[in-house]
This record gives sequence, structure tokens and C-alpha cells, in this order.
Amino acid sequence: MRSFGSDNHSGIHPDILKSISDVNDNHAIAYGDDAWTIEAKEKFKELFGSNAEVFFVFNGTGANVISLQAATNPYNSIIAANTAHISVDECGAPEHFTRASLKVIKTPNGKLNRELIAPFLSGFNNEHHSQPKVVYISQCTELGTVYTCQEIKEIADFIHSYGMYLHVDGARIANAAVTLNKSFKEMIVETGVDILSFGGTKNGMMLGEAVISFRRELSDNLKYIRKQSAQLYSKMRYIACQYLAYFNNDLWFSNASNANKMAQLLREKLLSIYPFEFTQKTEANILLLKMDKILTTNLQKEHFFYVWNEENNEIRFVTSWNTTEQDIDNLIASVKNLL
Repeated sequence: MRSFGSDNHSGIHPDILKSISDVNDNHAIAYGDDAWTIEAKEKFKELFGSNAEVFFVFNGTGANVISLQAATNPYNSIIAANTAHISVDECGAPEHFTRASLKVIKTPNGKLNRELIAPFLSGFNNEHHSQPKVVYISQCTELGTVYTCQEIKEIADFIHSYGMYLHVDGARIANAAVTLNKSFKEMIVETGVDILSFGGTKNGMMLGEAVISFRRELSDNLKYIRKQSAQLYSKMRYIACQYLAYFNNDLWFSNASNANKMAQLLREKLLSIYPFEFTQKTEANILLLKMDKILTTNLQKEHFFYVWNEENNEIRFVTSWNTTEQDIDNLIASVKNLL
């Protein structure tokens, strides 16, 4: 099976698999006191700075949940785009665990900005209203759009003036970094992000994410929150070793570069055979476009992908670290034949 449904459908990079096998040779101390976890944390500090505190977790929802728990009280509110992962695809987990109110903002491209956020910053010090505390953004967004560093900084500077935190969901942070040609430090630390969910599963890893806190008051309680939220892995070396392989020789970069490159190639080839209407810019590895319902139904008989919005015939293609030009050509051949 070759899929354009999700970058979660791709397999594990051989270097990542080897790293897991390598650490499986002997015994190691549990709960993060092993040599690989210690080394991986130091690597994150090299990439993000000495103030970065790293907490490994099982998955993306777990990373988002414990990040938001660290930054909120039950009487707070969390502000996010209406297409955000925490508002659409996490079964209410952020609200369940934080008990904070989730406020969603409709956006044309999945991105928030100062003007969209401003109307939600009210009711401070009023006990009748939930208190705004966190703005959540995805980099890149669920629509495949990417925030510039300046856009992230503008949001951070604005909400910091209200005593709020900025949380970035970086499930596809590698794809965004490749698009911007910026280091993680430039894109996250220098823009004023307070806490980050750093993902790798969509880019060749097997499992695991890292929560990275840049604020002492957020870091202090994260280890307790992680344990209480069932996100503390006893055999943590199996997550940490993956990140060591992931960063070695910039594997993360080459994987994300291929995914982004294949997305651009697919867009170019689709437009070369028919004037499809793309509903969003293709800035990372996600393509959103409109396709006739009959064409979509017939194409899905041959290739796996999702309908994003049935009301306007919008579909989504996602390319992965191991998507090939042959995969693209096979899809294009099917589209041509059906047209």
C-alpha cells in the first residue's frame, strides 16, 4: 500500500529502527535515567539553548495535553484556530485534562494573528469569565500553511503583554523548518515561544514526542503532570534513541525535505493536467484542493487519501518522508485516466 492519506501512514526510517535495535542489547535504568535519554536531552539543548527543559512522552496528544496542563488552571481559557488539532482531532482531551475552556477562532488559512486573537482577550480579573492564558498554534498548520518567524514573534509579543503563554504544536515542525530554511532555535526560541510539542512520528520516527519548556515556572511541575497523565514511559531509552538517530546527520531535515519536495511536485503535476482549485497554499507536505465528487470516488478506488470537506468537494493529499516520484506518477496516471 502507498498512501496519500497521512504522513502517519509511512513506515519507520531504517536508521530509526536500527537505533531501537541497538539500545535493546542490554539492560538500562528506567524512567529516563539511561545514557541515551541523558544524551538526547543534551542534544535538544544544543538545538534550542541551555534553557530548554525536555520531557519525552508517548504521542502528540499527550504532548499537547501536558503542555497545556503546565500552563493553565481550570479557570483559564485556551485560544486556538477552529481547525487546530486540539479542537478537532483530540476527542476533547485538552479540555478533559486541563478543565480549561477552549475558545476557537475561525481562520481562512489555519493561522492566527494579533487581530484575530484580540477580541478574545477580555474579562481579565473578572470572576464571572474564564481567564485567557494560552494561545495554541500549529507549525505547520493542519491546512499545510506555515507561520513565518515574524508572525510567531508578533503573536508571542502581543500575548506576553497580557501575561499569557504561547504553545506551539510541532507535530510537523521539521517540515516548517525546511520551508522557512530556519533553525529550530530561530523559529521557536528567538520568536518567544514558551512551550513546544516537538514531533517526529510524522517524519520517520516510530513513536514518541518531546515537550520542550522554555519557562522555569512551566518546567517545574511538568514531570509530575507527565506521570499523572500516563505519559511517563518506563523504558524511555526507546524514545530517546530515536531522537539521537533523528538528529544524526540531519536525518530530520532530509526526511522533511523529501516530503515537502514531493508535495510541490504533486501540485505541479496536478495543475499540468487540469486546472484544479487549490484551497490553500502548499507550504509544507499537505495539499488541499477541490475535486469533483465522482472523480474523487473513483480515484479512491485506486489510491488512499481523505476527503477533507464533503460540502465543497475538498480533498487532502499528504506526502511523506518516503513518498517517491513513482508514487506521484502513479497517482497522476490514475487522475489522467479518470479525467
